[in-house]
Amino acid sequence: MPAIPVPDSQVTGRLILVPTPIGNLGDITDRAKLILQTADLIAVEDANHSRPLLSNLGCTAPLLVYHEQGSYKFRIEKLRQALLDGKKVALISSAGTPGISDPGFAIVRDAIDHDIPVECLPGATALIPALVVSGLPSHRFLFEGFLPHKGRQTRLKEIAINPCTTILYESPQRLVKLLEELITVCGPDRNGCVVRELSKVFEEVTRGSLTLLKNQYEHRIIKGEIVVLLSGYDEPPKQRNRYQSSNCNLQDKT
Repeated sequence: MPAIPVPDSQVTGRLILVPTPIGNLGDITDRAKLILQTADLIAVEDANHSRPLLSNLGCTAPLLVYHEQGSYKFRIEKLRQALLDGKKVALISSAGTPGISDPGFAIVRDAIDHDIPVECLPGATALIPALVVSGLPSHRFLFEGFLPHKGRQTRLKEIAINPCTTILYESPQRLVKLLEELITVCGPDRNGCVVRELSKVFEEVTRGSLTLLKNQYEHRIIKGEIVVLLSGYDEPPKQRNRYQSSNCNLQDKT
């Protein structure tokens, strides 16, 4: 017996989370390109940031900016209605995997709450490459993202006694301040790593004690995306001794 068509009123679309490059445009996957090129609607965090990439890929779907002050709830409702109407909606952030330290998380939760299928493509993100290149233990780690302003000192004290490697995001303007805060709660000799401009021409990886990291950056004009990694509280002494301070500036990101 042939399949019976489902009435349009009962068709539910799909929300597809599509990672986009964090720097090098060559990092986008063929599958991500296909999803973006065939989507009915693309939800973007920042249209001005994403439009050049989407134009370069030949994407023609209309854009809906979901991160605007004062209209976030309305835009989530608009996205939900498009999905309930059967649309294939691609969700992207300004860079990396949507939902990681950005407002895409609320869109995913709303779709799940309304029984809308959600998919996520594997792809670019800053935290895993930074963890691996840092040389710090990676078998267990804590991802904190951006530390909150409220309750910040409590969170820092918790991080200080965490036995796992901790991964933090920070803005260039607040990097030195964060390193000073970590020195206060962890001590000046705790090992860490600062990874800047991942996958871009001026990618920089600086490893060493928190004091070394602070000295490295406090008198510089810092730009780009920043990932800060902190060794765990109970890191074995022998491993600390083998962990050599180093600075690596890679400029061959073709």
